[in-house]
Amino acid sequence: MDYLKSALVWLVGIAFLLIFFPVTFIIWLISLPFDKDRNLVHLMIIYQSMLISYLIPVWKIKIQGREKAGKGQTCVIISNHQSILDILVINCLGLRFKWISKIENYKVPVLGWYLRMAKYITVDRGDKESKVKMLSESYECLKKGNSIMIFPEGTRSVDGEIGFFKRGAFQLAISAGVPILPVLIDGTGGILPKHGLKFGGYHKVAVKVLDPVPPEKFSCSDPDKLAEVFMQSMKNELNALRTASS
Repeated sequence: MDYLKSALVWLVGIAFLLIFFPVTFIIWLISLPFDKDRNLVHLMIIYQSMLISYLIPVWKIKIQGREKAGKGQTCVIISNHQSILDILVINCLGLRFKWISKIENYKVPVLGWYLRMAKYITVDRGDKESKVKMLSESYECLKKGNSIMIFPEGTRSVDGEIGFFKRGAFQLAISAGVPILPVLIDGTGGILPKHGLKFGGYHKVAVKVLDPVPPEKFSCSDPDKLAEVFMQSMKNELNALRTASS
């Protein structure tokens, strides 16, 4: 039964992507001359993510603290990472940002086309030059008023716990002098875990936007140490979130 349910969910999700793609492509084409940053395409992806997230009946998403992501605020958004579904969940916040995506995603049919149309930023995690280029492009986006969204763990958790935070997001926030906006996600790993294709049972997904931390309140200017500070803080917040919901 679980396999049948999973197949149906995948079919519905893929069908939505295929149906929405021509509309998104037309908007991308029309907006090319005046929307250099592809904000309209990103907005379309946001609406599509919200629709898919709320129509597929295998989860219920509860968002807390959405108002803390101030309108028009430019920041580096960071989140823990439990499942590929986190992308849909983060999009449901309705914020304007550029995703940092691993370069392998660009090779996936339809998904890669969406990433290109939205002009999201890619990184080859095994290439130092690619990482430098990613940071440079992200810095320019921040200076133009576009936030950056990144999973500092760099990969999905296998047990739902928060893993080691890499320095890139924090180096970027320090260099650009912008706030860091932490977002917690819990529950997506139970629906679709890492390396899994079978959807689990019905789950509640908790999303909590934490207080943005302005650069003047960073505890240090060392990105490695700052990454450790945020990692520990978010671990504590995740434990508190789970305790409150139990």
